[in-house]
Amino acid sequence: MGRLLLIRHGQASFLDENYDKLSATGEAQALRLGQYWVRQKMVFDRVCSGPRVRQRDTARIVAKVYRDAGLSFPEPVVMQGFDEYQGDAVLEKGLPLLLESNNEIRELHRAFQESINPGQRLANFEKMFQMLITKWVEGEVVLPTVESWTEFCARVDRGLTQCMSTNGRGQQLAIFCSGGLLGVAMRRAFHLSLQDALRATWMVRNCSYSEFLFSNAHFTLSSFNAFPHLDDISLLTYR
Repeated sequence: MGRLLLIRHGQASFLDENYDKLSATGEAQALRLGQYWVRQKMVFDRVCSGPRVRQRDTARIVAKVYRDAGLSFPEPVVMQGFDEYQGDAVLEKGLPLLLESNNEIRELHRAFQESINPGQRLANFEKMFQMLITKWVEGEVVLPTVESWTEFCARVDRGLTQCMSTNGRGQQLAIFCSGGLLGVAMRRAFHLSLQDALRATWMVRNCSYSEFLFSNAHFTLSSFNAFPHLDDISLLTYR
């Protein structure tokens, strides 16, 4: 059996003008992950990454920890197939549609705009965003110019198949990605519905990793959302 580790990127710059960069906390999370794996003598035969800066930089920081310790770490192969779903485009194009028709979304949007406390502002945005994405996945929000959730799942599934088919039996593969890819992997392992695959994504902590075992005929979850390296409570984040 091969082993596939899916690593969600470290905390990005949520609600900043440029979301797609690691925050200071995200960099610290990636550093802890690299240090933990070095102590555990984790060895990888192949490493891949999605194309986003937050994904690539998480891989880069882990790789640097290995090399600073005098250990080898495969050069991450960037794969477009592991890009995250287009949540920013869904927000930009879908939110105006729901603001016209959905009272609950309007109320959450008002609460978000009027929030003064940063924690409250984040919580209100999170509720609004999750509701919007859920309605998009369920087909209530239709955006013809945006890759659909079904298309996203199919794209990621193809990428996973490609990676695992080029990885020899008994080898270990790591993919630095985002929460959406974890949802697709859980769907593949447990034959989840599209909606349940989305629900799984909300549970994934920043810079956690999940392990899957695979062969030609099997794809099985071994551990989900592990974060033994994040031993400081301030490093436990979702967004």
